[in-house]
Amino acid sequence: MVQWSESERTIINGIFSHLDYDDLGPKAFSRCLIVYPWTQRYFSSFGNLHNAEAIMGNANVAAHGIKVLHGLDLGLKHMDDIMGAYAELSSLHSEKLHVDPDNFKLLSDCITIVVAAKLGKAFTPETQAAFHKFLAVVVSALGKQYH
Repeated sequence: MVQWSESERTIINGIFSHLDYDDLGPKAFSRCLIVYPWTQRYFSSFGNLHNAEAIMGNANVAAHGIKVLHGLDLGLKHMDDIMGAYAELSSLHSEKLHVDPDNFKLLSDCITIVVAAKLGKAFTPETQAAFHKFLAVVVSALGKQYH
């Protein structure tokens, strides 16, 4: 079990209270598909992903980005049992979708970048450390079924 300080809980909740999911979700997921093009193989049903402009304008990509960002709410609501909270999603991604678990880390990095850009100077090293810890625990939980 992960131990969270009150400061970390406050920081993480503060970040999520200021997120515009409809803006940042598509930006993070688009960035992941553009920067790491091999991740596109899981989304062939999304239509045109042939270049950055197509990806950023793709409604399916935007919708999935919003869904992924809202998926982090699960961890936020269950900070004391993130592993348990993501057990079903871990099974889905490993057993049915066969997603390479390394992709969760890549996406978490992209989420961090767009959140940092949005928060600007408010994304202090302390904020980054707490957010990184949170995302690392979620990534670990999503990859648990693979181990």
